[in-house]
Amino acid sequence: MEMNLAEIFQESPLFAKGIWVLMLSMSFWSLTVAVGKWNAMRKAAAETKKFAPEFDQFLKEDKLSEAIDLADQYKKSHVAKVLGAALGEVKPLLLDGTVTVSDINSVERAVEREMLQEIVEMKRGLAVIATVGSTAPFVGLLGTVVGIINAFSKMGASGSSGINEIIVPIAEALIATGLGLGVAIPAVWFYNYFQTKIENLTAEMTHISKYVIDYLIRTMSGEFGRSRFTREFSTKATGGSAPISQ
Repeated sequence: MEMNLAEIFQESPLFAKGIWVLMLSMSFWSLTVAVGKWNAMRKAAAETKKFAPEFDQFLKEDKLSEAIDLADQYKKSHVAKVLGAALGEVKPLLLDGTVTVSDINSVERAVEREMLQEIVEMKRGLAVIATVGSTAPFVGLLGTVVGIINAFSKMGASGSSGINEIIVPIAEALIATGLGLGVAIPAVWFYNYFQTKIENLTAEMTHISKYVIDYLIRTMSGEFGRSRFTREFSTKATGGSAPISQ
């Protein structure tokens, strides 16, 4: 006897229907989170691809103010958000031409804080996908086990010992296991994909943040930030009596 899924669902007991509805809800939930996260990461990668070369060019031209303003323009780029928020905190210190070791340490700590917040935001929703991927097969198996128990119970109640009496109910019960696997497999794929993607994006943020810190350190030995650092060092070394010639 051939039956479509709609007929099977209508003829299933209330518990089996609940299992089907639960798994379909889990599938919709995980797919919604996955699509939203994929779209956000796609936009972040696209903006970062535009932002990084422009930002690098501003740094090469020693236009730090323009670089910070540029970061504020790219609201969806993970790299721009981290650098914009971090550099924005210490922008007055960086733009007055007196960068010190303490200022650079402040920038580095600000970058680390912003990176942690951005990583937490990127991981938001992954727990949903992971939960669906790990529990959906068991939910489907629960439906199958209960369906098989009901099939044997009916066979015992009817007094029939023929296998034909339980073939159809068992086949219907096994659909729950198949549905559970169908829900879990895409969820596991999505979870692994996003975990790898987040690691790559984290590496990008780390790389460019270290590049900015190195830039600030290099400027301390040049015109940008040498004066105050050298003056502080000279004051400590000479007891404050001799100025440093520029």
